[in-house]
Amino acid sequence: MTAARARQPRPPWPGAAVAMAVAVVVLLVAGIFASTKTSPASAGSAIGGFALALMFVVMAAVGLVVARFQRRNPIGYLLLGAALCFLLTLGAGGYAMLVYAQHRDLPLGAVALVLGQAGILAVFMLPLIVLLFPDGRLASRRWRPLLVAVLALAGYTLAASEIAIVAGPVSHRLRVSSDGTPVISGFVSQTITLASFATVFALIVAAVVRQVLAWRHAGTDRRQQIKWLLSGVFVFLVIGVPSLGISSDLWEAGIAIGFSALPLAIGVGILRYRLYDIDRIVSRTVSYGIVTALLAGAYAGLVLLATRELRFSSEVAVAVSTLVAAAAFNPVRRRVQHLVDRRFNRARYNADLTVAAFAARLQDGVDIEAVRTDLAGTVQRALEPEHLSVWMWEA
Repeated sequence: MTAARARQPRPPWPGAAVAMAVAVVVLLVAGIFASTKTSPASAGSAIGGFALALMFVVMAAVGLVVARFQRRNPIGYLLLGAALCFLLTLGAGGYAMLVYAQHRDLPLGAVALVLGQAGILAVFMLPLIVLLFPDGRLASRRWRPLLVAVLALAGYTLAASEIAIVAGPVSHRLRVSSDGTPVISGFVSQTITLASFATVFALIVAAVVRQVLAWRHAGTDRRQQIKWLLSGVFVFLVIGVPSLGISSDLWEAGIAIGFSALPLAIGVGILRYRLYDIDRIVSRTVSYGIVTALLAGAYAGLVLLATRELRFSSEVAVAVSTLVAAAAFNPVRRRVQHLVDRRFNRARYNADLTVAAFAARLQDGVDIEAVRTDLAGTVQRALEPEHLSVWMWEA
């Protein structure tokens, strides 16, 4: 292969995706500026704001990369669109707060209320991305009626919200909460809530069913892609979603971790970058989580035992418990890692067993040809290379 053929030209950046990424950056800067005017400065709010900004940057960056390397895959544009919609909602909400809550004499307050509803689209986009993962297409034509119904419900939710907001200033009945969010009540509010819940629920169920069916009929690469997706969804549901209900200055950090994990996992899965590392990542995450829980429980139990039953002082109890936990860390970690690898990282576990068995046989090996054959077989079973050659120097 010549050098000219080895170097494939890189695909150009798509103009629409670049424009959306630039818009994300502009809205992010504007949102940061607006937040300095609407919320008091504190260490917690600064950390939370940085975490949210990181989330939007990750979402837009992954979307831009996917749009560049897979132009026909709509997932890249959906990620960019979700980042744009979230930023529109935050920026417009901050501006509406200045106008209606702080009573600043600023123009286009009603426009800010209308744009603030863009976050509804982002909420629908996230489960839609999971449904279309990894190639951006439905599994078959039988899924089209469901997708049409879901899009119709999403369209009604957005249209009804916008109409209710636009009708408010006309009838002089518009109410805005202290955070700049318009208050919609009555029958319209109930139907919007019902349509939103039905849309998100249907998309989540459809996404789960689609990925389960894909797993049953998938090959090795596709299953690795689904593992990456499920890992991102797990972090999103366990860390990101619960953080939405936490009232704290640092709630944005949990949201940023959960909402950033999903696009990162999706990007790795779509682009197939280091797919096979997922088994090692999952096994290490599970093992260290179990070790942390075990040692934390043992530490707390030792402290309570030493202070309440044995009547040691709290300083001595803490010191002894710390030493015991530190001494037990490596033995517990090795045992837990061994058990977890058997379940979550089977390929690595089998490879380790193969190498250990070869090392045991090598101690008694005297025939060079037998050792060479055994070595080649061991490497083939452990690593499964496409080609294998063994050279041995004999004195």
